[in-house]
Amino acid sequence: MRRTSRKKRSTLANRAIAASAALILGGGGLLAVNVYASAGEGPSGSPPTRTQNAGRPLSTIDCPEAVNGLPEVPDQARGEVDRELAAMDTQITDAYRQFADRKEQMARDPGLAENAVLGPLRGKRAASLDRIGIAIGRVAERPQGLESLAGCSLRADDDQGQGQGQDRDQGRDQGDREPGDQDPGQGEDPGQDPGDQEPGDQDPGQGEDPGLGRGGNGPEAADFVDIRSVRPDADKPRKRRGASRGSFTTDCGRNENGKFNPDNVIVAPGVSNGAHHMHDYVGNQANDAFASDDDLADGATTCRNQGDRSTYYWPVLRLQNGQDEDDVDADGGGRDQNVGEIQTPSRVTLRFVGSPVGRVTAMPRFLRIITGDAKAFTNGDANANASWSCTGFEDRQVKDKYPICPEGSQVVRTFAFQNCWDGQNTDSANHRTHVAFAQDDGRCPRGFRAVPQLVQRIVYDVPPGPGFAVDSFPEQLHKPITDHGDFINVFDERLMRNMVRCINDGRRCR
Repeated sequence: MRRTSRKKRSTLANRAIAASAALILGGGGLLAVNVYASAGEGPSGSPPTRTQNAGRPLSTIDCPEAVNGLPEVPDQARGEVDRELAAMDTQITDAYRQFADRKEQMARDPGLAENAVLGPLRGKRAASLDRIGIAIGRVAERPQGLESLAGCSLRADDDQGQGQGQDRDQGRDQGDREPGDQDPGQGEDPGQDPGDQEPGDQDPGQGEDPGLGRGGNGPEAADFVDIRSVRPDADKPRKRRGASRGSFTTDCGRNENGKFNPDNVIVAPGVSNGAHHMHDYVGNQANDAFASDDDLADGATTCRNQGDRSTYYWPVLRLQNGQDEDDVDADGGGRDQNVGEIQTPSRVTLRFVGSPVGRVTAMPRFLRIITGDAKAFTNGDANANASWSCTGFEDRQVKDKYPICPEGSQVVRTFAFQNCWDGQNTDSANHRTHVAFAQDDGRCPRGFRAVPQLVQRIVYDVPPGPGFAVDSFPEQLHKPITDHGDFINVFDERLMRNMVRCINDGRRCR
């Protein structure tokens, strides 16, 4: 099978600081050493106690997700608040490294973790939260109680967020497959027993853990599932009369030119390495942490139709094969414990679809949408939205596992973005509340209007079996549930109008 990995040189971030990411031996085997932040700390919101973690190796640092505890941030304070939130991510990453480097010592002396890692981390977070309060207080009433978001604690990797069952409908018509895809549901028996594998297939979870890369923070064998053991999704509800049944596909390539960086201009504008993991970019080539709307409007694009200067980006997928990538000593790469060969997708499909209950309206230019949650392993799965499958089996979708595909089948990751807009804002303080998903009946929430829904389908030609993972914040353990996608609409107005007409008229346009 042809592999699509290749060394990335010219556009990888050159912020190289040597860092070591090592597996630590313990308990007779390989232990993944992890530290990370969380919004969900327990029923009462208090950090887990040592009693709760008794008998399990402590592998993570658990902190509240600060952005979820903030009130509406005034526009005048947004820049300073975003920078402090990004600084808090860096604080957690630094604490992770300290914990990983001294884990064996901390296992023998629990007080060391408190004194050397948790205490200093809480102090730094408290200072950042105080600066956030001051920034908001300059232009509005200062929020109270932010200090409660500073607390962090150690907890065990309890596989939080796993076992979610099947993913929601991802917006892709089963009948609208790419040429050459096997008909979903054909081939293997949908009711096949997980152990009913071909001779020589390794049973996921048995034998050597195939996912532990040199970063030492996952993924694990338990993060993979044989796609043939996943039950097909239930039939999708039919579209109602008056639905906008058309689609508009834009071809922006597969990042063949290798544009990568560890920035996120939506979440951390003006902050280098704001993502702490590497992103693939297609479409707009001006996207980095410092890109303004004007920069994006003037940026070159890889899209075939030059009227689409939108930016589409997502965490890279790497083979966990022990091979170095060019970013092994760079921010977002090895320095943030993202190691292995970056995989260039074999196919990327960017398709905009309509509403099942009515017509869609144009997106505003520079609308920003994030789908999924880069911290879903610690935040919980409320915003998790990426879906994983295999070609020929795309009626079987999972969001909390990576798929093990049969020989000849390729890995597929799908993002169906929010399809309702509040009619006013192109972004919001938490980058979520200005957009929403349609309700179960297909209608947008009150006050929202339907817009074309972006459905991204990214296909990879990787060796069969476990041994790959998406980049993540170091503390998120490369869990599949943390996968996410980002989009900024930079369609010119004429092409956006054409898209809306095409979708509302029930046509399929490219």
